[in-house]
Order: sequence, then C-alpha cells, then structure tokens
Amino acid sequence: MILHRDKRTVPQLNTTSTADISFILLVFFLIMTSMDADKGLTRMLPPLENEDRREMTEIEKSNVLSLQITADSRLLADGKPLELAQLRKRVAAFVANAADRRNHIIMIDVDRRSSYEAYFNVQNEIAAAYNVLRDSYAVKRFGRAYGMCTPEQREKVRAFYPQRITETYAGEKEGGGR
Repeated sequence: MILHRDKRTVPQLNTTSTADISFILLVFFLIMTSMDADKGLTRMLPPLENEDRREMTEIEKSNVLSLQITADSRLLADGKPLELAQLRKRVAAFVANAADRRNHIIMIDVDRRSSYEAYFNVQNEIAAAYNVLRDSYAVKRFGRAYGMCTPEQREKVRAFYPQRITETYAGEKEGGGR
C-alpha cells in the first residue's frame, strides 16, 4: 500500500508594508535620539614660535599666580601646597584683586609625569573661577547672568576679566601624563 501525501502549501505573508514600517521607525529613532557633542576645554593655542621674534614682557610679581602640578599630582600655589577645593576661590580672589586686572597671568607648571586627571581638574577649577567672576560682573553691569548676555555684552565682560593663562611642562622629555 502506497501512501500518497498531499503537498502542503505554506501561507504567504503580506510583507509589502514592512519596508515602510522599518523606514518610519528608523526616522523616528533618528529624530528622537539626541547626539551629544564631546565636551572639553576650550583653549586658544599659541601661535608657532618664531625664534627670530621673541618679546619680553615685564610683569609685576603681584600680577602672577604660579600654580604647579608635581609629578605625584599634588597642587602647589606660589610654592605652597593647595587643595583642589580651595583653588577656585584662590584664582577668583587673585584675578579680582590683581593690581592690574588686564595684565594678570596665571602660570601653570605641569610635570609631565603628573596625572591627566589632576591637570584637567586644575583647568576646570580655573575655568569655574572665571565663570563666577564673569557672571557676577555681568549681573552687576548688565543686570543678567553672563550666559543670558548678548554677544556684545559677553565681549565686554571677557575684556574686563580676560583669561590669561600660560603653561609650561617639566619632567621627562617624551610622552604625556598618566
């Protein structure tokens, strides 16, 4: 006896709208997803040094705040140990009370063997000190916070509290921080 089986047919799925749905989902997620930009320190790099043209600038010692990050990532201010938590107040007081506010300089001497985290934290505290000073000046002068000022007003505030930072690196010749 021979059994004969009937061929079964698989029901077909209607997939015509699958591409449309996929495209709509793709567009939805592209629109709803936020793309975060990388954040970092905004600094203007100095121009390339011209060996023929070097200018010597004389600055009064009272207008210089010397910060040093040692090889073991300790912070020194004018040769004395300083905690990172105190740096913001120290920089703000120095800049606000500098004899010639527009010619003050913050000198940062970084040992190349220090950690990048220590360097980054020092830079953040300096930037935060300038933000506090600029914000308070903008409120006093224009009646609004620095972030709410017009570009012209911001330029005036930056001219009143210019960021004057110089960096030197000491330690090993090759490589950067840890």
